[in-house]
Amino acid sequence: MHLTAAELTRYAITGAIIAFVLFMRLRNVGKARRLRLETLWIIPTIFIAFAIFIFSQLPPVGLGWLWVAIAAVLGGAVGWQRARLIHIGVDPETHEINQTTSPAALIFIVALIGVRWALRSAVEMGDARWHMGATLVTDIFVGFAIGVLTLYRVEIYLRASRLLDEARGR
Repeated sequence: MHLTAAELTRYAITGAIIAFVLFMRLRNVGKARRLRLETLWIIPTIFIAFAIFIFSQLPPVGLGWLWVAIAAVLGGAVGWQRARLIHIGVDPETHEINQTTSPAALIFIVALIGVRWALRSAVEMGDARWHMGATLVTDIFVGFAIGVLTLYRVEIYLRASRLLDEARGR
């Protein structure tokens, strides 16, 4: 496989962005950050609204909805597992909730990026055989992202709420 200069540039830029983001995330591994339960709903809501807009413009057809639903369920499982790798603590005096990203959570994110990249390549190569158009592939990735974002935050919310209730003696 021979890559053109434009493709090499695109890969280099993508790799640099991923490396920068991972570097920024790596700096926060092991550091406690404040967790605000009241804001966990914002990102999933924005992304679901975005997904509704995408699906309203060109909705999946027939089995396309099944693929999107399967991707959302798989994404939910990934999001739930990722949330389990986050340490949540409650300050016993102030009842402030903190979260700490573990090295395992960062490795999980890197692995997820690798899997996404491999799946994208596999789908592009197998597109003619599977008869999946670019729109359906995008819809599948949107469904997966909805699952990841939503279940990640739901699991964090449930665990943090439970810990906060225990700290308050309820």
